Amino acid sequence: QVLLEESGGGLVQAGGSLRLSCAVSGRSFSSYNMGWFRQAPGKEREFVAAISWSTGNTHYSDSMKGRGTISRDNAKNTVYLVMNFLKPEDTAVYYCATGLMGGTYYATYDYWGQGTQVTVSS
Repeated sequence: QVLLEESGGGLVQAGGSLRLSCAVSGRSFSSYNMGWFRQAPGKEREFVAAISWSTGNTHYSDSMKGRGTISRDNAKNTVYLVMNFLKPEDTAVYYCATGLMGGTYYATYDYWGQGTQVTVSS
């Protein structure tokens, strides 16, 4: 069983920062990608950031470029997403996912965590 568990969400004021964590178990990540997606009420799930487990190559959504940093700790089997200069529009449930192809398309990811709520107040 592949398990992903997000943590680190919470309530922050606009301009603040959060560090989201995703602990992963049950899968070898040598050929996989890890992605962060978010979904706000009334909106579709959208891509936030992704990282190749093996190479460390990263990719960010336009909204996250310059504000977010995705990284991974191989020893801890954990992926992180640090978001700075948070805006109210960043408010959403943030999901961690893993997939072979990765990329920005959510359907290419095989397993998902339960999500962690991020709320940014103005």
